[in-house]
This record gives sequence, C-alpha cells and structure tokens, in this order.
Amino acid sequence: MIPFLKMHGLGNDFIVFDARASSNLHNMVLDGETARLVADRRLGIGCDQIMILRDSRDGGDLYLDMRNQDGSHTGACGNGTRCVASLIMSETGKKAVTIETSAGHLHASASDDLIEVDMGPARLSWDEIPLSHPSDTLAIDLSPLEDITAVGVNMGNPHAVLFVDDADAVNVAERGAALERYALFPEGVNVSFAHIISPDKIRMRVFERGVGITSACGSGACAVGVAAHRKGLASRSTEIVLDGGSLFIRWHDDGTPEGRVMMKGPVATSFAGTLSGAIATAFHAAQQAEQTS
Repeated sequence: MIPFLKMHGLGNDFIVFDARASSNLHNMVLDGETARLVADRRLGIGCDQIMILRDSRDGGDLYLDMRNQDGSHTGACGNGTRCVASLIMSETGKKAVTIETSAGHLHASASDDLIEVDMGPARLSWDEIPLSHPSDTLAIDLSPLEDITAVGVNMGNPHAVLFVDDADAVNVAERGAALERYALFPEGVNVSFAHIISPDKIRMRVFERGVGITSACGSGACAVGVAAHRKGLASRSTEIVLDGGSLFIRWHDDGTPEGRVMMKGPVATSFAGTLSGAIATAFHAAQQAEQTS
C-alpha cells in the first residue's frame, strides 16, 4: 500500500508522501517518470507539486523533498511548506516547526488558523537569481520577448516579476511559457504578472517553472511583495491577491538589503488515499531499479 495525502493552499495543490523511518515508505524513490504520472490530472492523482517527507538531516522536524509536476526538483515552495508545517504541527502538537529544504531551514508557526512561514532572505543580486550575465535586477531587459522590464528575486527559487496595468488581462500561459526557459535564466524562472491596487494590496497571477499556471504560489507572492517595495510601489507588508485567494507578506527591515520574508495564509487537507494500479506499479519499479543500480 502506498498512502498519500492531498493538500492545498489557496488551490495550489500538493500530493504528500511520508517517507520517514516511521513509515512504510522509508527511503522511497521517486523518479521523474513516476512523478509525472502521479501529478497528471487525467492519468494520476493530479497536483502542482509533490511533497516527500523525509527524516531530518540537520536538527529540524523533518526534511522536505519537493518536486514539480514534471518531476524536477524545486528548492522552495511556500504553500507546500505551509501545508507540511500544518501537518507536522497536528502530528506533534507543536505550535512552531522547522522544515529543512535544499534551500535552507524554514521556520513555520500557527497564528489565528493561518500558517506563517519564514521564507528566509530575499536574494537580489544578478548571480543569485541567477541570470546568465550581470544585470540590474530592478530592471531586467527581457527583449525581444517583452517590451517591459522585470524585477528579479530569488526566494529559494528564481522569480521574474513584471508590473503591468492589469494582471487579469495578461495572457499568462503564452507570456509565462516564453519567459520560463528564456536563455537569460539558466535555471529557468517563475514568472509573475502583477498590478498595484494600493500600497498594501497587490493583484498577481503566476506561471510556475516546471508546472505552468497555478492558482497560487507562495514564493511567487513573496517575490512580488519584495519587488513592489524595491520599486517604491508598495509597503513592506502587503496582501497579495492571487487567483485562489490572498496571502499576506511581510518583508522585514533588519538593516540588510535582503531582509527575511514572512508569508502567511490558509491551508487545507482535501483527502487521503492509497495508490494502486499503474501508478503503484510504476512506484515499485522505481524502487527495484534503485535497489539494483
């Protein structure tokens, strides 16, 4: 039996597998082909990302292994981290937990039925985004694909934020896909289109690297909040209105250019289940291939 949970944050949805030593999925292997099958909304369960809970490597409550729909690894997923943090709080009775990721330790806490996660510092230099060559990250030239510039922010993964007159009028699928693998971004990029409603409220839509359009993106909301303040368009505390609802972002002024970014919002568990049929067969084949390699 291969148990899983389906969770979401504002419709940004995740399949969660428990591969800790206490589970029967300990040391579970998930190759790209199987990940794509599981994430497929017609052939599998369907999700934006896959969250794999593994034993702590460095003093946290657990290590979180995150995969995109296409099976590629991602270093940060704010909504996925909040979902997993909520799960571990329920499991342990703690009000605060530390989630280890490939992008660093993320600290999460519960507040007024919402889950807040410290997403760490906003990385702002061209080589941290990263870009393929030196550039002003407040005005990244995207020509010939775009006639407006972007703001670059790394929140554990790379983001390009484009400020437009009306985010709802943008063809996010077409423009996002063109920029996602643009040569300027050697690791690909998450693309957000945003417009300012007020100094403390921003509308955004997002095209996620390795996924496509999603109803919400936690790290993307952080990037938009940071980008708007850097451009002088908004305060350090903002409500980011996504297709699935609102996230609340605070970019701390701690005396450094980077500062730490806090992101708060709701999470929910949709259902629990077990894998069978072709998906379970693919899982078992991946485990056997790993054991014989």
